[in-house]
Amino acid sequence: MDNALTTDTPALALRFAGPGDCPTILAFIRELADYERLSHEVVADESRLMDTLFGDHPYAEVIIAELDGEAVGFALFFHNYSTFLAAPGIYLEDLYVRPAARGHGIGQALLTALARLAVARGCGRLEWSVLDWNAPAIGFYERLGARAQDEWVGYRLTGDALRGLAAVEAP
Repeated sequence: MDNALTTDTPALALRFAGPGDCPTILAFIRELADYERLSHEVVADESRLMDTLFGDHPYAEVIIAELDGEAVGFALFFHNYSTFLAAPGIYLEDLYVRPAARGHGIGQALLTALARLAVARGCGRLEWSVLDWNAPAIGFYERLGARAQDEWVGYRLTGDALRGLAAVEAP
């Protein structure tokens, strides 16, 4: 599994995050949210990251990218499942590389590591979402061979709507 994190560039290192990386992960999340114009939605804090990423039941995993020993990007992902394939998949929740570190192949290295990890874990898919206005990211993903799933529309329940549905009595 660790061979998924090897790179051809000595200055670039990829590694799985540990509990001590929570401040860095939170900083990346906030920077990504700022770029996506969604800073107002970030309620994550180090304590919740510690619990949900490294607690008794981790819900996601993180790969940290370091360039010359400095953390410059991350990929946060978790497993999903395809009933059609009867196989697990990997869902990439966040991919972020700091602007000053872009252009060094770090985003591609992170996605390559995730693809290798998906293959090593017997996954049938690697999936993610991208904002429709993020043309640089869309172009990058398409150059790697990814294709948009235009026939699917994402839906989400959060906050009061989620709690309201959870409170509905079964018929």
